[in-house]
Amino acid sequence: MKTPPADYVIRMVDSPLAIDAAAWNGLLALQNQSVSGNDPKASAVGNPFMRHEYLCAMDQSGSATPETGWTPRFFTLWQGTTLAAACALYLKTHSYGEYVFDHAWANAYRQHGMAYYPKALIAAPFTPVPGPRLLAVSDTARQALVAALLQWCQEAEIPSLHLLFGMPEDIAACEQAGLLLRQTVQFHWTNRQPEPWRDFDDFLHSLNQEKRKKIRQERRKVADAGIAFRWARGVDISQADWDFFYRCYERTYLEHGNAPYLSRDFFARMASDMPENWLLFVGEYEGQPVASSLIALCADVSCPNSSFDVENKALSPASPVPPSQGGVAYGRYWGALARVDCLHFEACYYQPLAWCIAHGFARFEGGAQGEHKMARALLPVATHSAHWLAHPQFSEAISRYLAREADGIEDYQAHLAERNPFKTLV
Repeated sequence: MKTPPADYVIRMVDSPLAIDAAAWNGLLALQNQSVSGNDPKASAVGNPFMRHEYLCAMDQSGSATPETGWTPRFFTLWQGTTLAAACALYLKTHSYGEYVFDHAWANAYRQHGMAYYPKALIAAPFTPVPGPRLLAVSDTARQALVAALLQWCQEAEIPSLHLLFGMPEDIAACEQAGLLLRQTVQFHWTNRQPEPWRDFDDFLHSLNQEKRKKIRQERRKVADAGIAFRWARGVDISQADWDFFYRCYERTYLEHGNAPYLSRDFFARMASDMPENWLLFVGEYEGQPVASSLIALCADVSCPNSSFDVENKALSPASPVPPSQGGVAYGRYWGALARVDCLHFEACYYQPLAWCIAHGFARFEGGAQGEHKMARALLPVATHSAHWLAHPQFSEAISRYLAREADGIEDYQAHLAERNPFKTLV
């Protein structure tokens, strides 16, 4: 490709395997500096979803490949022998697995006899988690990377470019380059500061009476059904546990008429290459597993294998576990073989929240959508994306649409603020 300003050289490869893992992860680590658990950018701290191992697992497991509609085009920007910037870009032939929805845009293109696909997407496949997207040693390098991406899209006649769930630096670079900005809403739980909650009961007492009563009733339904949970992290997650989890995960997709996005091999690679980033909860009935939820973790914290009682009032064994000092947990996948009222809430919210409190984690991100999460004390948080469309008339039309959508999002957030579940606003 043409040489960008400041003597940068752009190289494009079709697999993350063609990029040195240490160089990529070292660049990712730079994005994590000076970020605390209370900072809006805290998703960048140890964010596992841009790690070289994660992206390679997506590729090598057959989960994000040309056969599934994800053709990798990884861009690297070099200044001499220094990797100055990089991003994971995919050419998409559909809009599934993204969680920032543009199906209406694709339909409008089709109705006008125009091709919307393939489109260029900068994102972590199948992962609606905010985090670094344009890895760079400086704002200058990041802006040069965006310029190179736009140049490539124009020369390759790619109809559009989209960056999803980016960090403020990513969005700022895109805005400076003229991309359209879009805002969506997720729901995240944040630990109390400066004094974190002591335990789950302490957390419950911070909620208003209605929400506190509802949560206790929901948890009691699971306990009365005879379901007890245990958890394991990293290398303590057994092969049998991984197999059972995938059985649950696959069944959830199949029950909704879809094949699962991720293969069993993907999770085998996670267990092998990134074990410290995974936490598994298993619900059991009379000693037999019936449900599971898999949580991703950002912090490297030593957590011995253990289990909660169903009310999560204590850890067993009783020996204390060192707190994370600002870790972030991400709700990712779940499934069940039995239908038990409120089991989803227990596996996906209450067990992870109790674990986060017990281990001093700063935040739990509940994933895409779902305002029902507010009743479980996950509050609305803005997430951001950026979009470029080659067709000037469509770009203008979508710009007007996004302006109207932004007004609606603002009203929606104001409405949600009125439903804050806490006794005092947090």
